[in-house]
Amino acid sequence: QVQLVESGGGLVQPGGSLRLSCAASGSIFRIYTMRWYRQAPGKQRELVATIARDGSTNYADSVKGRFTISRDNAKSAVYLQMNSLKPEDTAVYYCNADIRETINGRLLNYWGQGTQVTVSS
Repeated sequence: QVQLVESGGGLVQPGGSLRLSCAASGSIFRIYTMRWYRQAPGKQRELVATIARDGSTNYADSVKGRFTISRDNAKSAVYLQMNSLKPEDTAVYYCNADIRETINGRLLNYWGQGTQVTVSS
């Protein structure tokens, strides 16, 4: 069984920085696209950033120029560096990945449990 575990959330002042990490473990043949989502109270979950296996990235307009997604395929990990944080970035951040557990297995989508990011003075 594959698990995604996030870490790195916390409380930070406006203008500050945080780095989120997400590590995948379990039976993994290959990890394809990895993503970070977030969900603020009373709002729908939204896609923040995406990184393909080849390293190509996409960002939501609201975080472009402030957030950077990266990955380490050898460690089965994805990261989100968040700079110039704003109160509106406050949310639970979720890691998401498309994973094939065996060479002939189906491509399945997995979620982490989420990590809270609070931006407040």
